[in-house]
Amino acid sequence: MKIASMEYNVSWARLVSDVFSPPMVWGMLAVPIALRDAPSTPQGIQWASIYIWFVCIVPLIYIAVMVKRGLITDMHMKVRQERIRPFIISIASTIVAFFALLLADAPQVMRLFTIFTLIQLILIAVITLIWQISFHAISIGGASVALWVLFSTLYGLLTLPLVVIVGAARLKLHRHTPMQVLAGSLLGMGVPVVMFALFY
Repeated sequence: MKIASMEYNVSWARLVSDVFSPPMVWGMLAVPIALRDAPSTPQGIQWASIYIWFVCIVPLIYIAVMVKRGLITDMHMKVRQERIRPFIISIASTIVAFFALLLADAPQVMRLFTIFTLIQLILIAVITLIWQISFHAISIGGASVALWVLFSTLYGLLTLPLVVIVGAARLKLHRHTPMQVLAGSLLGMGVPVVMFALFY
């Protein structure tokens, strides 16, 4: 009975980690942000697709190839040293996304969202050189604050419990320490607050 319960707990944690992985969170967030100021739904979908392709899918393809070759242990990159090259690919691809959105005449909020993602990636990459901060906590924390700033306080409050749930999942899987999860959440929440306060 105890073993079954432990397997269940691990399975829910893995499911949460997969569903709310950083690429999934950013991809889901890109759609409402792109549609927010779009003159038409097709235009908004086009902007969201550009973001999702370069920021989310291209790095995932790279990681999947590296996992298949045995150069990375799994898609969540539990070994800190394995994260460096994927972060470099993600940063480069996000820069391409920004200029692609610029050429596609995307609104200011969509470009800021891309810069916000880029800043998060750079901060995580730098921190990862010395410490394994929680990438999951950073992305879900940032998403919660972004929804609050760009849409309403209600959206921010409704998604705030996800920050706790995702953090708990990462702890359950023993991928991070409580301090790494807490630091990730605070950093994720702090970046959009500063960015949108200064530029939006």
